[in-house]
Amino acid sequence: MVVQALAFYLFATVAVLSATAVVTVRNPVHSVLLLILTFFNAAGLFVLLGAEFLAMLLVVVYVGAVAVLFLFVVMMLDINFVEMRQGFLNYLPIGILIAVVLFVELALVGAGWTLTDEAVAVLAQPTPAGLTNVEALGQLIYTDYAYIFQAAGLVLLVAMIGAIVLTLRHREGVRRQKISEQVKRTRADTLEVKKVPVGRGI
Repeated sequence: MVVQALAFYLFATVAVLSATAVVTVRNPVHSVLLLILTFFNAAGLFVLLGAEFLAMLLVVVYVGAVAVLFLFVVMMLDINFVEMRQGFLNYLPIGILIAVVLFVELALVGAGWTLTDEAVAVLAQPTPAGLTNVEALGQLIYTDYAYIFQAAGLVLLVAMIGAIVLTLRHREGVRRQKISEQVKRTRADTLEVKKVPVGRGI
């Protein structure tokens, strides 16, 4: 129990500090790297809770895909961060107002939160006897929360289609791949055989 407590405080402290540094550091690349560190520590907390499957999902999905994507986008885009910081003070009052509203909402939720007897029984036994984490999670998602799970999938589908529509812009001077023309082209349209005399170029 002492080792588990030390591991919990270590993971929790590093996660909180790295998450705070994500929004405070000036370099966006460092911010993404600190976000990856935050995800790793959150995965460690899931392992301590006995949810190895969620920890694996957090590492594979968020660290292996989302955070790496953020890192490549930040490194590939030529963003003038000095120009972006020039208007920081103009949006500071709105940002403070939004932060205060969110803090009040979190305080209200925390003040009204109570622990029922059923929740205590669930905490005493995280997974049913004889079932692994994956089996228990699958039974819970696809039985009690099946419709909510499908609705979440539809929301993600709409978000993906919206991202494609927003980025699909036809601009002049930009060459695009046309699959239909590539499929229907013939050999005569693609190849041209020329006889090159000896000692001369084309």
